[in-house]
Amino acid sequence: MRITDIREKTVSIASPIANAFIDFSKMTCSVVAVVTDQVHDGKPVIGFGFNSNGRYGQGSLMRERFIPRLMEADPDTLVDRDNANLDPFAIWRTMMTNEKPGGHGERSVAVGTIDMAVWDAVAKIAGTPLYRLLADRYRNGVVDDSVWVYAAGGYYHPGKEIEGLKDEFKSYLDRGYTVCKMKIGLVPLADDLKRIEAALDVVGGGQNLCVDANGRFDLETALAYAKALEPYDLYWYEEAGDPLDYALQAELSRNYSGRMATGENLFSMQDARNLIRHGGMNRDQDVVQFDCALSYGLVEYMRTLDMMAENGWSSRRVVPHGGHQMSLNIAAGLHLGGNESYPDVFQPFGGFADTVEVKDSRVGLPDVPGVGFEAKSALYALLKRELVD
Repeated sequence: MRITDIREKTVSIASPIANAFIDFSKMTCSVVAVVTDQVHDGKPVIGFGFNSNGRYGQGSLMRERFIPRLMEADPDTLVDRDNANLDPFAIWRTMMTNEKPGGHGERSVAVGTIDMAVWDAVAKIAGTPLYRLLADRYRNGVVDDSVWVYAAGGYYHPGKEIEGLKDEFKSYLDRGYTVCKMKIGLVPLADDLKRIEAALDVVGGGQNLCVDANGRFDLETALAYAKALEPYDLYWYEEAGDPLDYALQAELSRNYSGRMATGENLFSMQDARNLIRHGGMNRDQDVVQFDCALSYGLVEYMRTLDMMAENGWSSRRVVPHGGHQMSLNIAAGLHLGGNESYPDVFQPFGGFADTVEVKDSRVGLPDVPGVGFEAKSALYALLKRELVD
């Protein structure tokens, strides 16, 4: 058993939308195929992966370091003999050979993208959906039959004013979502409050709305927003300040009684541990949003989950960023608290299998081997076109 080839391409996910910190006019992502010598139905088993939105494609790092290390390794060192499969942990260790600690900004994305493709291949070789493989190996076979999801949108969009925001959120409710998320922080507080109140007119009470500042605020601004947001009783207030400013998060947590959410831009177990240790987060209320596709992949993600358990946090407090099928599989198989969803943006990467319906902000998963990319026709067509055909 061996990996015979690893292919990568950079593709565009550009759009005119913006959050408080960046626009997406030149956004890219990497797509990867891990080709194996295993054959199902007369074709080689291929695992696919991609990185989540918000970080650009990492093809150069893959080509220069991580792919050559895997292709030059003794194939026998990458095999899980107990399961007659590839070994994601050995593959991860090989990729990270001669990498110093720290520096988790870009290489974590490159490794996480390849790691996703490896796990897709592992589950396909085993002939089972990834969420079932994870549950069988790490959760005594218990799978969540459905996963809570929320509709992430509400971006700043040229020409799309308050009425456009309301129409967008109406469409999410029509598609089965009850909780929606919108961006804040690009316009003055008074203008954002008008947008929030317009969104609340559509979704109902504050517990149906999340707001996300994407790390834009200094402490003074974060506290000003907290004071203004508190009466709305929102579902959560997300990533007010820089993701590594744990002191800001701790001070904000002391001054805001509602639920906080953060963590999507922390790309290692060590950074996640610093948030848990120093960020003042409430383990009985708050949400952490670590994204495996950006943070060295599922191998590292399981270390992060173990760290949280050691610190008294339930896996149900984890709701991954990314809005894609990989995080959905992890949520169902490892008993997380939910998953982000992108019903409209970052297509065809956002969203779930074509047959999946959202009911009361919950979704099921298809009975498809691997991550399930083949059940999302537009995404699978792109992956085949860029990496196989």
